[in-house]
Amino acid sequence: MAKIYVVDHEHQATVKTFKVSQDYQADICVFVVDQEYRANDDFLWYYVNHEHQATTKIYWVSQEHQADLKIFFVDQEHRAKWNRGHALQKRI
Repeated sequence: MAKIYVVDHEHQATVKTFKVSQDYQADICVFVVDQEYRANDDFLWYYVNHEHQATTKIYWVSQEHQADLKIFFVDQEHRAKWNRGHALQKRI
C-alpha cells in the first residue's frame, strides 16, 4: 500500500524522489489514486494529509543524482508499473 506524505525537509524522508520527464527514464511509473483503498501497490499512490497516516514519506529532490527513486507520473492506471527491479519494490 502506497500512502504517501510529502515532507518539507530531506532528512525527514524515507525516500528521496525525482520526477523525470519520460517514462523510460523512471524506476517506477506512478498513478495517483483518489481513494485510499485503491493504493494497493507501490505504483498506485494516495497522498495523505498527515505524516502518521503514511506508509512512505517522500522528499522531492532538485537533481536526479540525489534521488533514491526516479518517478514518472502516468495518466492511466494500467500504465503504472515498475520499469526495472529496484531495492524499494514492495517497500513503498
